[in-house]
Amino acid sequence: MTAIQRFTGDANPYGGGDPYADYRTADFPFTRYANLADRQLGAGVVAANDEFFAERENLLVAGAAEFDPEHFGHKGKIMDGWETRRRRGASAEHPWPTAEDHDWALVRLGAPGVIRGIVVDTAHFRGNYPQAVSVEGASVSGSPSPEELLGGEVKWTTLVPRTPVGGHAANGFTVSVEQRFTHLRVNQHPDGGIARLRVYGEVVPDPRWLSALGTFDVVALENGGQVEDASDLFYSPATNTIQPGRSRKMDDGWETRRRRDDGNDWIRYRLVARSEIRAVEIDTAYLKGNSAGWASVSVRDGEAGEWTEILPRTRLQPDTNHRFTLAAPAAATHARVDIFPDGGISRLRLFGSLTEEGASRLTARHQELGG
Repeated sequence: MTAIQRFTGDANPYGGGDPYADYRTADFPFTRYANLADRQLGAGVVAANDEFFAERENLLVAGAAEFDPEHFGHKGKIMDGWETRRRRGASAEHPWPTAEDHDWALVRLGAPGVIRGIVVDTAHFRGNYPQAVSVEGASVSGSPSPEELLGGEVKWTTLVPRTPVGGHAANGFTVSVEQRFTHLRVNQHPDGGIARLRVYGEVVPDPRWLSALGTFDVVALENGGQVEDASDLFYSPATNTIQPGRSRKMDDGWETRRRRDDGNDWIRYRLVARSEIRAVEIDTAYLKGNSAGWASVSVRDGEAGEWTEILPRTRLQPDTNHRFTLAAPAAATHARVDIFPDGGISRLRLFGSLTEEGASRLTARHQELGG
């Protein structure tokens, strides 16, 4: 694996024009996983010790951080991120913060899972970013309060050790801890600002919850489904198709470039575990002049299984939710949606329940990961 590129030190002061022209970033291999800290999944920044200049909630805003050089408020420059005040020492003789002084924020992941990588983005924080950051993870059942998370009974595991970071940069970290986490503690040493936080990984659902649901969407991201591959990611990520809720705008779905050949586009999925599918939903919400013309759905049972079509090529209408019931349940571990010839869909739902084998394997993995 290629080493992750590191950034340290100040960025140049803003000199006008495009503020992202000198932004430092790199291609991080772990970004192929879902963002577990997505607000759409239910993530939140539940507490922070200080947010004097800019609110902690900005950390999880979906889009890139914005910068307005003229935007000032009563407390100073208003930044699109989480920014704390400058720390000071104990006295005139010791005006500097100690090595242990730091600010922190508690993040509830939208979907618990195994974390593969973290991006601490300091966009537009050019000389006021933290000197270093560290990230810890914990697995806590239920809906703990900030006070409970900070209590002595919660075990925190280091995911990113204290590491120097750079200003106006995407600071990426590979994580190799094979555990299931529900919460993070993001630390900046000693103070400063972070624009965005992204936490990439694999969702590991609670099998007891899925068992209680009975019938549920077995490909949904929040339930542990994932996109394995797609033919085209030109306009938007294929993962959008298994996000919670209905799409609310065109780029909240999956749209491909215009094909100029006789082929077709597709997405391949891995289900939460082996399941029996009984109904299919294909939504083209907000895709009006660019929705797919037709779609089919196929499934595979096991890595080496043959693909079997469960929904034949069917005409789709723009901006419409299409529902289909299957004549008989289809047992599967993988699914594939093919669209013809191109265009897009906003959501795919595969409703069913875990097989006995699927439930057993999911329970075993949940226990192995500390769930």
